[in-house]
Amino acid sequence: MATISTTTPAGKLVFGIFGIFASLAEFERDLIREGTIADLAAARARGRKGGRKFELSKAQVRLAQGAMAQRDTIVAALCQELSIARTTLYRYVSPKSVLRDDGLRVLNS
Repeated sequence: MATISTTTPAGKLVFGIFGIFASLAEFERDLIREGTIADLAAARARGRKGGRKFELSKAQVRLAQGAMAQRDTIVAALCQELSIARTTLYRYVSPKSVLRDDGLRVLNS
């Protein structure tokens, strides 16, 4: 990697050019961010929500929570019944049948 000596006139020029490019990149990033925020606000005003849909419905979350409360529940069978992976089940409900963040979000939506 080449070093830039800011003690010479050429080094000062090169360092200044890097600063200009950095400022332009930051300006462009800020413009993109403002546009994205405005677009999201406009979409919300039209009644549209962003983000991925939940994999489980409210009824499925309640079923999973009730099943996880039973000690004799076979997790693999429950996952097969709900057509989800084990990690998805645990994202919604803990092994002790306590609702996790995603489970709470489904029930509150």
